[in-house]
Amino acid sequence: MTTTTLAAVLRTRGGSYRLEQVELADPGPGQVLVKIAACGICFTDIGVQRYEQGTPLPHVLGHEGAGTVAKVGAGVTNVAPGDRVVLSYASCGACANCAHDHPQYCASFMPLNYGGVLSDGSVPMRGHGEEEAIFGGFFGQSSFATHAIAYARNTVKVGSELPFALLAPFGCGLQTGAGTAYNTLDVKAHHAFAVMGAGSVGLAALLAAVDRGCRTIIAVDRVPERLEMARRLGATHTLLADGRDLVAALRGIEAGGLDRIVDTTGVSAVIRAGLEALASRGQLAMLAVTAPGTEITFNPNTLLGGRALKGAVEGDADPQAFIPWLIGRHLSGRFDHAPLITEYPFSAINEAVADMAAGRVVKPVLVMD
Repeated sequence: MTTTTLAAVLRTRGGSYRLEQVELADPGPGQVLVKIAACGICFTDIGVQRYEQGTPLPHVLGHEGAGTVAKVGAGVTNVAPGDRVVLSYASCGACANCAHDHPQYCASFMPLNYGGVLSDGSVPMRGHGEEEAIFGGFFGQSSFATHAIAYARNTVKVGSELPFALLAPFGCGLQTGAGTAYNTLDVKAHHAFAVMGAGSVGLAALLAAVDRGCRTIIAVDRVPERLEMARRLGATHTLLADGRDLVAALRGIEAGGLDRIVDTTGVSAVIRAGLEALASRGQLAMLAVTAPGTEITFNPNTLLGGRALKGAVEGDADPQAFIPWLIGRHLSGRFDHAPLITEYPFSAINEAVADMAAGRVVKPVLVMD
């Protein structure tokens, strides 16, 4: 059997989404059919929409889905029909990293999240009278649609305290930014902290730094409105990226250097400046997926004194544990991400993408109803 669903189909690299009726397969063993109520838009979606990253077309993207379980496949016991859920990234559950509580570094991360097919090799969607294959399974969900097939492993049961529009971004953007601060960098109250790039991921990291009580919290961005939001969220200092000497500007705030930096820009010069602005034993975590061929050059002596350049995926977080924990921080008033979100009707997906790319909004969330 199949479920008829409305999906935003990407047919041309760099093109716009088209809302189309497609047929979605029933969930198989270990799979979950979710009626999507809201889905955040992430810069990863925009990157795959615009640039070739190994995802076949036509494709349904979207990887910050939230909604209600409609059906479950054989062997699924962690959720049941009617449960409210948040969807996150896919992982195999069988490799060494998954077995040691690091599913974000799953050996099958790329094929499971970017390959366009389900883990059993099937194509989940059909269009044009079920004659055309439409690739899905993007990050284990393809939630730019009114229904999505996910897996038990990336379907996280949540409570009824928050609306779906606030829940959806926990699946990736908030988890990535906040998790990098909480988990990868383990920010502390005595740390001087900076985030390069005040988009949704960067501001989620900033919210975590505020929660941990970091003594100095700096936001760097080229959009003044985002810096104003950073100040409202708790930044102690902001720097407009207007061509100034960023190392001197950061050192002007913290002469001894910064203890922890999160970079969300992927810009070589910015990352190099961050490294040079680190204190002894300071750490910089870079999160952005850079364009092919991007290189970062820096003096290796910069790393002397115990400085470290780190990479992180999905905030070093296991969604089954971290997402409920982070929701709890929000409910306790310690991680208020609501100011980041702007809601759009599903039919306005192309407008939402354009607004995000232009910096007019921080975190657009599509509301399916």
